[in-house]
Order: sequence, then C-alpha cells, then structure tokens
Amino acid sequence: MIIGGLQKCSLIDYPGRIGAIVFTQGCNFRCAYCHNPELVDPARYGPSLTDEVIPFLEKRRGKLDAVTITGGEPTLQRDIGPFLREIRGMGYLVKLDTNGSLPDVLEGLICSGLVDYVAMDVKAPLEKYEKIAGVKMDTRKIRESIRLIVKSKIEHEFRTTVVRSQLDPEDLQAIAKLLDKAKLYVLQPFVGLKTLEKKFLGERSCSPEEFSAILKFMEGKRPRTILR
Repeated sequence: MIIGGLQKCSLIDYPGRIGAIVFTQGCNFRCAYCHNPELVDPARYGPSLTDEVIPFLEKRRGKLDAVTITGGEPTLQRDIGPFLREIRGMGYLVKLDTNGSLPDVLEGLICSGLVDYVAMDVKAPLEKYEKIAGVKMDTRKIRESIRLIVKSKIEHEFRTTVVRSQLDPEDLQAIAKLLDKAKLYVLQPFVGLKTLEKKFLGERSCSPEEFSAILKFMEGKRPRTILR
C-alpha cells in the first residue's frame, strides 16, 4: 500500500460511526476539479505514511469503529486485499471509496467480505465520462461496478460532485436514472478551494434553487437523492 494521508478521526465519513480515513496515492482519472491533487499528480506526492497506519490503528482499537479507505483510487493498490483483511482482523468496519473503474478488483473485495460499505463516485452520464474523468475509458466498467454494488446488498451510496460548467441538472437526472436500483444518491456541491487544474479554482456548483429543483424532481423516485 502506498498511503499519502491519514485523518485520525472523522465523525461524518462512515455513516453513524467514528472512524479514521486512510488516503492512498495514485489515481487513474484526471478530473480537473479534483480536490485531492496531491494524491493524483505524482509531482505533488508527499512522503508515504504507510508505516504509520497499522500501528496507529492498533492503538485505537476500541476507540474507533471504522476505517475509510479513499484516495486517489484505492483499488489500484496491489495489496489492497491483504491490507483490508488486516484492518478487519482488528475489528474495524471498512468503508471503501472508489471511482468504479476496476470492477474486477471491486468484486473480489466484496465477495471476500472485506468491505462493509462502498461509496462510488459517478462522475457523469456515461456519454460524458471521458470528458469529466479526463482519460480514455470503457464506460461498461462503470456500469458493471454499479451493478456489482447494488447486487451485493451491502451498505452503499453513489455520489456526484457537481461542477456547474461540467454538469447541468439534466445530467444529474440522467445519472440518477442510471442508478435506479441503488439505495442512495448523494449530490455534493463543488467547493473550489484546491483543484488539480488551477482554472477550476473559480468554478461554482449549482445554485440552491437548482439543487432544490433537482431534489424535488427526485422525490419519491429511486434512488433516494440527498444534498450533502
């Protein structure tokens, strides 16, 4: 595991639990608005914290309930399975944040019982994916990851960071349709404090009125849609 960050306590990342957050280095997407550029751009990588994480979690047994593995993109890590198994062996619940680009890895982790909660970022409607993710890709893998997560019956959420110049309300409705069998869809307003590309520092999200209209449109429909 190549770990670029550790947040020692979070009250909000794993729903209903007190947990730590482990940030892995490296990502196969290049979303221009990404708020963790130091985990995506190799030129901005900091020193690895890999040797610190397991000893810290050992000391926090009984005080923390859960560990969230995020990034970057955690499923790129070759030893993600053994790492999660070690964390589970300490008695922690595990939440995995993923972009869904590697459904084979995701399926292996789910089938091995190594994750309790999955949060998958859905960047855009499938036809806009390459534009938003900033890379060439096979969007069938995104569809397959969605299917795997929903089929698994484990706790999950899908989420979209909303940059108004990249996605409009119709795009969000299209994403929700793609997720029609999911439990929860979370809309996250973009906050341009730190981005992969500097030009996105001045970007904005949807207006409160637009978000209100989207939520009203989604009332009573699957998935349940919220603004976070």
